[in-house]
Amino acid sequence: MRRLKALDKVAYVRFASVYLEFEDVSAFMTELKDLVRSRDRTPVKKPKKSKK
Repeated sequence: MRRLKALDKVAYVRFASVYLEFEDVSAFMTELKDLVRSRDRTPVKKPKKSKK
C-alpha cells in the first residue's frame, strides 16, 4: 500500500477505503488527514521545461 500511496494519492484513498475496512467516517478521516500531512511535508517538484 505504501507504493500505491506514493504513486497515486487518489487511487490509494479509493483502494484503502475498501481494503482497510474502515469502521466509521472518523477512521477514514484520520487516514485522509495523515495523507494530507504527508503531502504537505513532501517538496513539490517543478515540471521540467521542454526544449524547443
